[in-house]
Amino acid sequence: MIALVVIAVITAGATLYFASRSRDFCKFLAGAFFVSAGIQFYLYLADVSVPLLGTAFVQTPELSGARALLHIALFLVAFVFGFVRKA
Repeated sequence: MIALVVIAVITAGATLYFASRSRDFCKFLAGAFFVSAGIQFYLYLADVSVPLLGTAFVQTPELSGARALLHIALFLVAFVFGFVRKA
């Protein structure tokens, strides 16, 4: 489990590095976070539990709602850096 957290932190760091250097990358991330937030919010509203492939874990609708809020916040950050902020 610790290895997964380390991999997630390294991936997030690399993503932030490339996002800070490229407006086009921020634009891509804004779109990806927008779509992901919409899907997560839909799963929350529809009260759907999602089984995680290859594991015994299930993503609850409450977790989908929390992820939707997080992805909306990340969408807004990426949108500002990709579209609003001047180069």
